[in-house]
This record gives sequence, C-alpha cells and structure tokens, in this order.
Amino acid sequence: MSIDPPAHSPSRGPLSRLAEALRSDTVGGFLLIGAALVAIVWINSPLGGVYEDLRAVTLGPESLHLNLSLETWAADALLAVFFFVVGNELKQEFVNGELRDPRRAMLPIIAAVCGMVVPAAIYAAVNFSSPETLQGWGIPMATDIAFAVAILAVIGRHLPPALRTFLLTLAIVDDLGAIVVIAVFYTSGIDLLMLAAALVGLVLFGYLQRGRGLAARLNASRLPNWAVYVPLAVVIWVLMHESGVHATIAGVAMGLLMRTAKLPGEAHDPSHGVEQVLRPWSAGLALPIFAFFSAGVVIDGLGAVVRDPASLGIILGLVVGKTVGIAGGSWLTTKVTRAELNPSLKWIDIVGMSQLAGIGFTVSLLISELSFADSPGHLAHAKTGVLAASLIATALAAVVLGTRSRHYRRLAADRVGPEGGGS
Repeated sequence: MSIDPPAHSPSRGPLSRLAEALRSDTVGGFLLIGAALVAIVWINSPLGGVYEDLRAVTLGPESLHLNLSLETWAADALLAVFFFVVGNELKQEFVNGELRDPRRAMLPIIAAVCGMVVPAAIYAAVNFSSPETLQGWGIPMATDIAFAVAILAVIGRHLPPALRTFLLTLAIVDDLGAIVVIAVFYTSGIDLLMLAAALVGLVLFGYLQRGRGLAARLNASRLPNWAVYVPLAVVIWVLMHESGVHATIAGVAMGLLMRTAKLPGEAHDPSHGVEQVLRPWSAGLALPIFAFFSAGVVIDGLGAVVRDPASLGIILGLVVGKTVGIAGGSWLTTKVTRAELNPSLKWIDIVGMSQLAGIGFTVSLLISELSFADSPGHLAHAKTGVLAASLIATALAAVVLGTRSRHYRRLAADRVGPEGGGS
C-alpha cells in the first residue's frame, strides 16, 4: 500500500497549506473541542429537539443492516478513520520509535489495565448497596482517546513527545479492554462467523503488503493501490460492524498492520505515506463531526446527579480512579518489574496525563446506554455524570499539564539562550 504524500513546496496552494495545518494536533484539537461545545450548547438550548432530530436521521443500505443514524455513522465509521491513523502511528512507534523498547512499552499497557480496574472497583464500592445501578461498573473504565489527545495537544504543546505516545498506547489498550467488556458483559451475542470473516480480511490486508513479491508486483502494476485497499478496508469494516464488535476496532487493526519498511523502488513506506494523506481528513472532518454528534448530552439537575450512586460512582471512578489507577499502577510497575519511565518524563507528567485519561465520553456514554436502557432516570444522571467527570478531569489536567508545559518551554528557552549568544 503506497500513497504518495503531498510535496512540500513553497508554491503550495491554499488546500495544501490547509492540509498541512490539519496535520497539527493543536489545530485538530481546537476543531474537535469547538464542535463538542456547539453540540452541548445546542442540545441544552430551546432548539435541542432539532439537534436530537438531526442526529437521529438515518441513511445507508437496509439490506446490509447499514441503515444507521448520523450519530452511529460518526461514532462507528468516521471514528474508525481516526483509529486507523492512531493505530498506524502506534505501529511506527513499536517498530522505530519510543515503544520498540519492551521495558517502556510495558508501562503504558499495564497502566491502562490498572486505569480500568481501579475506576470499576470505585464504582462498584459506591454502588455496592444499590443493585439497580451496580451493572454500570463498566462506565468509568473507558478513556476517550479522541478528546484526550485533542486536549493534550491544546494545553501541552511543549510537553515531551513521549507523553503523547504514552497516552496513545494507554488509550488504545483501554479502548480494546472496554470493547471486550462490552462484548462479554453488555452484549447479547457476537456473530462469530462475521467476526471470523473480518479476521480473514485483516489477514489478507496484511498479506497484500508483506507477501513475498506480491506487494512489489502491486506497486509495479498500473492499478492504483487505493483501488485495492480502500474497498478491502470497507469490507473489513462492514464485517466487523456486523459481528457485533465495535467497528472502530477494524481501524485500529488495519493501522497496526501497516508496513513501515520501504520495498525496492518505493519512495517511502506505506505507513508514512497513508498517514500524510489521511491525517488531515481525520482531524478536519472525521473528528469534528464525531464530536458534534457524540457530545450532545442534556445536562440534568446537578443536585439529583450527586445523590444518584450511579453518577457519583462514575464521577469518582473517572476523576479519582483513573488518576490513582494509571499513575499509581505505573509507579508500582517500575518498582516491581523492569519497566521504566522515559527519561524525558517526570512522574508529575504522568499524574497530569492520568487526569486527562478521566475523559470518558463516547465509550462511557455507550456503556451507560447499555447499562440503564430500562431506567431513564439513572441513564440521564449517568450521562450527566460522564460529562461532569470529563469536564472536571479536563480542568485538573489543564492545571497540571499546562504548568508542566510552561516548565518545559522555559527549559527549552534556557538551552537555546546560551547557544544563541545569551539572547
């Protein structure tokens, strides 16, 4: 799979300059946050019904069970593009970057597990005497990778790149864990035949890039590579969607299968080439639309929310549980195993990132709907609890990571100053 990245030329047109801007996490982060704020304000305004009607509009072929609402298309299809970009980026890190050292790769993976177990335990403790809400224990387990990465880009522009890699790895493992929890505890059944077919498609996707001589012959043919891989990717996504497993997993899997080494005659490896093409679409279109349709949460009475053990457990789980689980689990892991923290990071950086991981949102809202489908009151409070916890986590992380970002900016300025003649 080889897609030529745009040429870097001083005479680039406005579309090329826009694409280059959208490759920045900061620009994409502002777009995503802006779209989410529009959704929250709109749904809580007198015109909230119009917003609800808009995201309930359905389209797609009914014969393929794809007559889905706009909200579902955004969460399952557009977000899969983002997950592909993230999975592809992680593949580059595992092969050539920060995570190629198993001692460092181990840390965010274990941290993710701890960051799921501790919030669930806190929720269960708060709701232990409330059987009607206990089934919501899975709600605070999830980290919303799209929002977390966007917030990190906006508030932490001078933080070490290793922190973003840590967050990406943690959030991917967290999302995979959340999908397993949904499949095992919150889904009536998985279509194993469709899942097996999706896995066959993924094997084919990887083989087409790595098969002995096959990838080279494909590159040498007159057939554009996208004409092979795009239809195959769509088929894999449809099969994964039909299996009952969250379809974004198809995006992660294909991203992790991307080839990061060049073949003879290739100007660049397919992993970096496709990233150049897809990242602007992901940041400029997929994520803002996803945020717009997923962030529309009606803010229920805060007094009732605090008194409901379900929403209280969610808030404590996401705000306290994520921080204790991720930061505490990471620190403990370095003490009892060979895992190590990247030397460019300090533990206070991990604490701030752990607070940021308390942004639950999309998957947390999904598990809320599955947990309280027959209890509208608890469902409304749970959704408000997810929103409140995400806002609190963002505010706390902004204080810590914003301070650390300014610290790293001063360090960089001090290093540049003497080298630049003391300016």
